[in-house]
Amino acid sequence: MQKLSTLAAALIVGSLISAPVVAADKKAAVFATVNGVAIPQSSADTVIDEYKARGATDGPELRNAVRETLIRRELLVQEAKKKGIDKQPAVVQRLELARQELYIQGFVQDYTKSHPVSDDVLKAEYDRIKAQLGGNEYKTRHILVEKEETAKDIIAKLKSGAKFEDLAKQSKDPGSKDNGGDLGWGSPANYVKPFSEALTKLPKGKYTETPVKTEFGYHVIQVDDVRPLTPPPFEAIKPQLTQRAQQLQIEKLVSTLREKAKVE
Repeated sequence: MQKLSTLAAALIVGSLISAPVVAADKKAAVFATVNGVAIPQSSADTVIDEYKARGATDGPELRNAVRETLIRRELLVQEAKKKGIDKQPAVVQRLELARQELYIQGFVQDYTKSHPVSDDVLKAEYDRIKAQLGGNEYKTRHILVEKEETAKDIIAKLKSGAKFEDLAKQSKDPGSKDNGGDLGWGSPANYVKPFSEALTKLPKGKYTETPVKTEFGYHVIQVDDVRPLTPPPFEAIKPQLTQRAQQLQIEKLVSTLREKAKVE
């Protein structure tokens, strides 16, 4: 057997389980034969295409690795059948679930291809998101506590000259308490409504003089800096917008099918 590179060997090991299963066609071109069982060329082409989609470079090394992968898979399948694994109820059920998944993937690909999302729809969603994000982003700190009285006491200490960063150590937000309460830069849309409303009313360098109540507790919020929000251009996030729009299409379709279905 030809010696494989480390990369090729890794492809084989990983693919013994994950490579796609393609049913053999007696009339199809044969890629390899293992103990008299033909592996069709279409199986090799499918696996090669999947690796290329993941960034692999097509060439002799990849094709040799795929050949070895499919041969080893066929050997294991033959051994499994000898032991009757293919007849075990749990295996049969998993095969049916895998079959359903392949049908669904094929249907979704076909549906999204035949129902393309227009640029007008995507641009409208882009504009909606931009409007939701607002015109500015804020570099923010906060201190989160359980009780309103505790928040009021913190505000009183701030008025007396205490440093926000020192008082933040008593915050119950583990992600920011050890960093002076720093939340970094963010759009108001990143926060729950009471927090964002208080945030947008604060001038640079100021803190809230009354506690801000949210579902998480009571916040004391400080704005360190403000700058105009520059969202990424439409073309840069068009793929993500398209993917989300397609997901919504499928969700809507499934809801319609569910409403029409007779389920007992």
